[in-house]
Amino acid sequence: VFQNDMINQLVTNGWLLGKPENYNRELALYPEDLLGFIKDTQDAQWQKFCSLYPTNAEDKFIERVEAQLKKADPNAANKEMRTFGTLGVLRKPLSDRSCSFKICQFKPEHDLNPETLLRYQQNRLRVVPELIYSPYATEEHFEATGKKAKAYRIDLVLFVNGLPIVTLELKSEFKQAVENAIKQYKKTRLPKDPTTKKPEPLLTFKRGALVHFAVSQYDVFMCTKLAGYDSYFLPFNKGRKDGGKGNDVPSDIKRYATNYLWNEILLPENLLRILGDFVHLDIEEIENAKGEKSKKE
Repeated sequence: VFQNDMINQLVTNGWLLGKPENYNRELALYPEDLLGFIKDTQDAQWQKFCSLYPTNAEDKFIERVEAQLKKADPNAANKEMRTFGTLGVLRKPLSDRSCSFKICQFKPEHDLNPETLLRYQQNRLRVVPELIYSPYATEEHFEATGKKAKAYRIDLVLFVNGLPIVTLELKSEFKQAVENAIKQYKKTRLPKDPTTKKPEPLLTFKRGALVHFAVSQYDVFMCTKLAGYDSYFLPFNKGRKDGGKGNDVPSDIKRYATNYLWNEILLPENLLRILGDFVHLDIEEIENAKGEKSKKE
């Protein structure tokens, strides 16, 4: 019930409802929305791209996006570490020979350019429930390698124009506490599959989803970098009116104490503003006992 209520409210707020079978596990992309946004908003550039790759334009474009996700950012101050990743691909144009594409259109500062405003309104935000995310959890992979990952599901995954942004594991306090969702992330939602020893694209830092939420009716916790038992979850609650931690329980029994997450933070307009203006990659310089310095993201 809790999960269905959240999905229904997300859809009411403007999110599209997706299907797990339309998700590309190998690339951690929802190709339908990635290609759809480009074709709907940048037709001239798309036609030019098709003339460059007349037989396989769609496959070639998705291939270019995947390469950009892992490509080093030439303008980054720390070139040895900074890759475009999901956030960089959303924020910076993707170029291929004479073509240039915006993967996401953030809200313009004014309404003077109707074309830009229309492109902003055509962003595709999609929620996909019960997503089996591992590309190694298939019979095909087992037949080819003799190894098969466990087919773990994530309750909800949110995408912007086909790129993964948010994962959410939900727990009903009537059955399990929110701490069980955190344990689930630490124990089984691993950035590298323990059976195949290969990276999970959706859960890889920077390359996959940008934030992971553990959510119940009463509490929210967030983590930006999954690392097994080293994953660090911060409380993402509003606090209570009496000064205590957590969230106030609404007087309206039809509302949840954590409804601010999907009815405020994850409103399409608010999430796009957060992605465009507020998320950043923090790089720390650390020093070991020998005085050797290194950088950590």
